[in-house]
Amino acid sequence: MDDASLRADMIEGLEHSIGEPIDPPVLTALQRVPRDPFVDDSPRGGAADGDDPHSLSLETVVRLVTALDADEDDAVLVVGAGVGYSVAMIAEIVGARRVHAVDIDRSAVVAARSNLDAAGYEAVLVDRADGADGLPAYAPYDRILLEAAVIEPPRALREQLAPDGRIVYPRGAGVQTVAAIEPSSTEGSDANGTSVADDNSEQSTDADDDPAPAGFETVETHGPARLQPMLVEGEQPGVERNRTRREDAEHAERDRHRRHGWEQDWIDWDDRI
Repeated sequence: MDDASLRADMIEGLEHSIGEPIDPPVLTALQRVPRDPFVDDSPRGGAADGDDPHSLSLETVVRLVTALDADEDDAVLVVGAGVGYSVAMIAEIVGARRVHAVDIDRSAVVAARSNLDAAGYEAVLVDRADGADGLPAYAPYDRILLEAAVIEPPRALREQLAPDGRIVYPRGAGVQTVAAIEPSSTEGSDANGTSVADDNSEQSTDADDDPAPAGFETVETHGPARLQPMLVEGEQPGVERNRTRREDAEHAERDRHRRHGWEQDWIDWDDRI
């Protein structure tokens, strides 16, 4: 079976599992972005979400990118570069130079850069950074995608969003819902620029039921999904999570390279007197 037939079967299976046709921009990206550079770098081939924090199932990728609803030339920040496949999908939609991605895991950054380069999206910027801090140097962003589960997006990411932008993230713990949030249309600003809610009791009640952070409203949900939670500094793979053990190891390593006195060069005092 040739590549075109395999890709057609893959898309048909995705639409069946999702339960609806794939949006045209996402469908075009699926048809154009090669899978091989990214699948070969994942031990599971992107078959399912779960234990591998760097590879997502195609179904989850489609849900995330669909909810992002990015347009051509939108500035996009992806938090959690992973193997880079979803980043490439977004780059195909908005343009590679408009996409920025960060990951707290240095090995993931190296892999994503290599995969994106092999797939023809070398213009995407992939940087090693704590996703909770975002990437303020290139803000604001029209779209922000979190590929890690959170209860609500970190404040820094919300502050780096354009006024009419959208944040997409897997909401919750365990099995999550892919949520798309936007700045709330039911809020205005007072004379001091402080956000204030409109005096509409029905809207206020709806807002109380919305798990979106203050100042935002949920505009779209997809699901379910099961992604790894967002990591903080010190939790990336290969790093000791127990702070005491980690710091003890760091101190021991520094002591091993420290000069203790007996390593000093021999001094021939007879020649110096």
